[in-house]
Amino acid sequence: MSVVIAGSTGLVGSALTEAFTAAGHEVIGLNRSVVDLLDLEATKKIIKKITPNLVIDAAAKVGGIGANNALPVEFLSDNLRIQSNLMEAAHASSVEKFIFLGSSCIYPRNCPQPIKEEYLMTGPLESTNSAYAIAKIAGIELINSYRKEYGAQWISLMPTNLYGPRDNFDLQASHVLPALIRRFIEAVENGSAKVTLWGSGSPRREFLHVNDLAQAVLKISENYDSPMHLNIGSGSDLTIKDLAEKVAAAAGFTGEIEWDRSKPDGTPQKVLDVSKIKALGWEPTIRLEEGIASTITWYKEASARGEVRK
Repeated sequence: MSVVIAGSTGLVGSALTEAFTAAGHEVIGLNRSVVDLLDLEATKKIIKKITPNLVIDAAAKVGGIGANNALPVEFLSDNLRIQSNLMEAAHASSVEKFIFLGSSCIYPRNCPQPIKEEYLMTGPLESTNSAYAIAKIAGIELINSYRKEYGAQWISLMPTNLYGPRDNFDLQASHVLPALIRRFIEAVENGSAKVTLWGSGSPRREFLHVNDLAQAVLKISENYDSPMHLNIGSGSDLTIKDLAEKVAAAAGFTGEIEWDRSKPDGTPQKVLDVSKIKALGWEPTIRLEEGIASTITWYKEASARGEVRK
């Protein structure tokens, strides 16, 4: 099967590229050096040239609370254009399968836990990332509109918080786990006695190694065809404080961790109900402690080579 992976050099796209290639598929990666996905005509032209069996949309403008809160126009506008351009291009070239990757931030801020797929649009969103969330909700609706109007075998998958090699470690734009990794490693390197982190440390979050996500997408590409979007996560969570302590220990930081409560916490808790995907035969295999340790190793080695996004 020929597979186009949009966003092929990012955290998710690179893991998907490795997983689908290892499974024997022909993978064609799209990234900024190949095509500008904000350009509809350029996107249509390259998809027509490739004529793949499957397109996976792992391309998006992403970031943590600070970036989402500061740049809502870009997070809404760019993501709407990227996903709609890819879908329009895939439809124009009669692509059989399309997998849209969204985010668990689509769910209401004060959602019952664990979060079932059916809880979508049952309450207000978290204000710090509502623009990004609305773009992803629109992506789900567009996928289902292609299914309804054209009978397309297109699906939507909603991963939880992801981490792993080739993540974005830019402190102004990264998500919480890569930011923690960088902060604690640099604190050790600089001999810092204290690290100050955003918020109270009390929110609870779920994390999934990107290689586990890649295996889930590979599995789902073979046996899932439904208008219901599908959650992908570990099914367990922990507080940001506990996470910070795990990262600090793995990085070798033994100093003080201070919390800046003037900064936003975001959603109080977010853990996904993953019973539907587990029923299809997928289970995560990488423990959080193991994943943090391997990501720290990758970060140190990639930093030495000058290959880290920061």
